[in-house]
Amino acid sequence: MFTIKKAFAAALAVVTLASIAACGSSSSSQGGQQGDSVAQIKKSGTIRIATFGDLPPYGYVKNDGTRAGYDIALGTQMAKDLGVKIQWVQVNADGRVDSLKSNKVDMVLANFTVTDERKQVIDFASPYMKVSVGVVSPKKATITSAAQLNGKSLAVNKGTTAEAFFTEKYPDVQLQKFDSKTQQFQAFKDGRVAALADDNTYLYAWAKDNPTFTVGIKQLGDESTIAPAIRKGNTDLLKWTNDEIKKLTADGFFVKAYESELAPSFTSDIKPDDVIIK
Repeated sequence: MFTIKKAFAAALAVVTLASIAACGSSSSSQGGQQGDSVAQIKKSGTIRIATFGDLPPYGYVKNDGTRAGYDIALGTQMAKDLGVKIQWVQVNADGRVDSLKSNKVDMVLANFTVTDERKQVIDFASPYMKVSVGVVSPKKATITSAAQLNGKSLAVNKGTTAEAFFTEKYPDVQLQKFDSKTQQFQAFKDGRVAALADDNTYLYAWAKDNPTFTVGIKQLGDESTIAPAIRKGNTDLLKWTNDEIKKLTADGFFVKAYESELAPSFTSDIKPDDVIIK
């Protein structure tokens, strides 16, 4: 009887140790709490970047299956300067933070607005673009003030600053929340909502392609910025990214990227200084 008890205890100890080892192995496979360093990324030969697939002219998939846009141009240049390839990871707006926290990506370049709330859980590098919340509506029923939306339906994308702004500032607006940009804009074009709120820089481009609509409200709230996002605590990659943004700014990269990726999509009244940070 004594021998059986000892054998059971020994077996239990082995199982416990194996469980602990497995947990340790799982944590290690996720890259630890701080994410992969620049040296680890270079060693692997690949940087994983989260981006949108349906947000022209910032991040989208063309008909031939290739990716294009302002964020794509930035990520491509960053990977070139790191000497690595890119693994693009497509996300929706409300999946950007989780993609970093779960270590599915090293960086997010997805028209990501800097907010105090997001700073609590992720780190932002130096900004590369200006942005504010805007509202687009049909020309035949143009919305020119947020107060006009009280009691009406407004389309927003989950996890965006537009959703947060109207939730806090205009509780009487009936928000229709969508998982993707595609769903959001389809509902708007179908007439299921009175208007749509999103980043003004994106709405400028969308309205040009859809001339029966207009950006009746060009700015709501404070002007914000768009920046690369890094996993919280990954100071090594954060420093490299800050240095890279500084170098690219000095080299005129963002001016060139604006002219090639953004200007063709904007109406003539939008100027580079309205969007990019020099």
